Amino acid sequence: PFADPNAKKKYTEVAYGAHVVSTARSLVGSTLFGVALTVGLHVYKGMVVGLAIQTVMGPLNLAENALVKALFLGQGIAPEHKIFDEKTADDLTPDDEVVDGSGNIVVRNAGTAVKDKETKKSLEDILLDTWDAGAKADLGSLMEALNKKNCNYQTKADHWTPIMILAGLGAKGTASAIRAVLDMGANPAVVDVEGWNALHWAAFHNSAEGARALTSETQLLKVQDKEGNTPVETARKEGNDEVANIFEAALGENKKSK
Repeated sequence: PFADPNAKKKYTEVAYGAHVVSTARSLVGSTLFGVALTVGLHVYKGMVVGLAIQTVMGPLNLAENALVKALFLGQGIAPEHKIFDEKTADDLTPDDEVVDGSGNIVVRNAGTAVKDKETKKSLEDILLDTWDAGAKADLGSLMEALNKKNCNYQTKADHWTPIMILAGLGAKGTASAIRAVLDMGANPAVVDVEGWNALHWAAFHNSAEGARALTSETQLLKVQDKEGNTPVETARKEGNDEVANIFEAALGENKKSK
């Protein structure tokens, strides 16, 4: 008579589109049946109470339907909105039980799904791990994670961007990686919590390769950080004369071209 408190929550495996169609058909069918029955009784027996109840309850029942609420009161019926409180395979936990349309238990490897979800790194983690690896960093994982939409992502604590990290890293392939993210739309003018742009990063961390890849951004060599230092001044202050010379040469060439 009482439900087992330790029982697993049961889900039926079904294609999302098929479930939407089934729900819509059920809604239309039940609504039309209720209307037809009530109107029929009213015409045949002159029953007014049933008609009045149907007139009031019909719209209320429609408003409570998940499909109707999503279409008219929500954001739509796209799968990511989860209007039926459903779960995808990645959302399932070991406490969930999945059955097919006939009620048979579906065998699944929940551990693998959970593991895959846990091991998928966020862009924030990839950026920080790349920086922690220093000159030995493998840039492949970072470049695979970057695209036009996230190439200017900033870390939560220090507001580091991908191009800042690449500019200061000094790892093999840094220059080509910087050119690639610039092509994506990365903005080297963005600053972190210290007021450093990507050129400040190359200057402070003595990354000659990063500096050379950014010499076309001469306007950023005039930008001062929160302590009032330009990238050239930062490089000189840290004793990174090679980077300072690269930037000064770029400024000189820029003056000549004008």
